[in-house]
Amino acid sequence: MKTRNSNIPIWLMGLSNLPFGLFNGILVMALPQMLAARHVPEEKIATAITVVVTGAIFVFPLGPLLDVRFSRRWYATMFALVSAVSVALSILFQSHITVVEVAMFVGFASIFLSQNALGGWLASVVAREDEGKLSAWTQIATAGGAGLMSIITEEALRGLPLWASALLLGLLVQLPTLIFLWMPMPLQDRRLASESFSQFWGEVFAVIRRREVLVALVMLVAPTGSFTLTNMIAGLGGDFHASPRFISIVGGAGLSFAGIAGSLLFLPLRRFFSLRPLYLLIGTVGSLFTLSLLLLQRTPATFCIALIGENVFQALAITGAVAIIYETIGRDNPFAATQYSLLFCGLGLPIIYMQFVDGKAYGRHGVAGAFGADGCIGIAACILVGLLLVSLRTLKSPAKEMAIDAA
Repeated sequence: MKTRNSNIPIWLMGLSNLPFGLFNGILVMALPQMLAARHVPEEKIATAITVVVTGAIFVFPLGPLLDVRFSRRWYATMFALVSAVSVALSILFQSHITVVEVAMFVGFASIFLSQNALGGWLASVVAREDEGKLSAWTQIATAGGAGLMSIITEEALRGLPLWASALLLGLLVQLPTLIFLWMPMPLQDRRLASESFSQFWGEVFAVIRRREVLVALVMLVAPTGSFTLTNMIAGLGGDFHASPRFISIVGGAGLSFAGIAGSLLFLPLRRFFSLRPLYLLIGTVGSLFTLSLLLLQRTPATFCIALIGENVFQALAITGAVAIIYETIGRDNPFAATQYSLLFCGLGLPIIYMQFVDGKAYGRHGVAGAFGADGCIGIAACILVGLLLVSLRTLKSPAKEMAIDAA
């Protein structure tokens, strides 16, 4: 499968998202274990990760920057470099919790900007019929990179000097940006940055005024498919009597397998369901799975089931969400990265506030509280958004309804 502008295959374009996945492997798996090893309470670990991921919100106003002055390839590469340096610093100074939190905050903000630049770039050059495939492969890169980095981080910290581990992990985050050299380049808006920033909110309001974009934002901002437990489950290994090495190896392999399986599963499901109902179906079934985990004993085997299952559903949900984002942006959009920043920021919001909610629920009622809150809130959100979609369909003319179904 090719892009319309280049001979580079879709799967390789999707793997250009590996830096984001590799960074998340450290954030989701290595960071909770590093803090837990220093006897930081789980509730504080969840709060720390919440603070780290809020970096995405703080850099949201920088979205227009990614569409002006320099190419999106330049921005994607340079922000990936900043995140790579942040990873190295967090490993090198892991005994200083404040340094780790600040470094990871800067790193996540930077990798988020890198992915936004890359997302706007990809949306501008991929053919419409390949949007679902590209979305699947970007999430395969995210999940596979996260699982791979989880295993490598644990083994590097156990077998290499600290400085060598820091250098290796930082280089790994930056290495996949070499794929950028073979990707097609869209026409780049060359206006001054000040002009773009002055028009930013006008562009945002223009996007929101479109009903389909407003509906997409509601779907992304609501916790319909966040599956935030994936960000804290590594720190819950002790509740399931799992050793740190077991968590790293099984967790890393589980992240890779689950993410790749979930992303690939999206493609056959897409043949039977329209895009938006499929997204809500994934959220509903996944939340039911979360609640079903409360019926199992807390053993290492249950930990594996929880980790793999939650990551399968999260990969499915994010693949669907990114497909919706690509569809909304369209091709050759001069504000592609700005709009990608807006929509992907919407997708990131429930991950932030549900991380806080799940952490508080764990602090009050342990594993049962976290899993119960996550599952119940997810089901409620899917029902409410589903009712919104049904009500909107009754207000549309038959012609518009056919256009939405075709999407």
